[in-house]
Amino acid sequence: MENRYRFIRYFAYALELLVLYMIQQTPGLLPPLLGARPILIIPAALAIAMFETELPSMAFGIFGGLLIDFGIGDALGFHGILLGVACYVISAFSADLLRTNLLTSFLVNTLALVLIVLLQWLFYYVLYGYDNCTYALVYHYLPRIAYSLILTPITFYFNRAFALLIRPSE
Repeated sequence: MENRYRFIRYFAYALELLVLYMIQQTPGLLPPLLGARPILIIPAALAIAMFETELPSMAFGIFGGLLIDFGIGDALGFHGILLGVACYVISAFSADLLRTNLLTSFLVNTLALVLIVLLQWLFYYVLYGYDNCTYALVYHYLPRIAYSLILTPITFYFNRAFALLIRPSE
């Protein structure tokens, strides 16, 4: 019986990430904020990591990161590795050290988004040697972080309700 509930949860998480990827990649569906579009997959993958064990969290982080890489069209595996490691660490901390509430989710999302997006900026702009790297950071990447953080409560409460609903009675 436990395997059935686990399969339903994992299928729903995969479907959630795919739907968020389609919403994220559809032009004009979400209005841009200061010229930036949100990264919907990162808050969802991190919310999943707060409610699952380490291995499934890492798998969904890698899956979400690969979806981001497909959408960007560059360096396949970059976001997969970063998001997989972030989800594994968050899941390990959530099991013993962190409380799973909205404040913790917001702080974890802030830290992970800043780290992942700044590494993306570093590798895709600074190391390539483009001019006006600070302009891209201030007017493209920082608004992207802020816009993605706005969606943290939605992904947290959705995944929390889903994790609580589809659990076997203990």
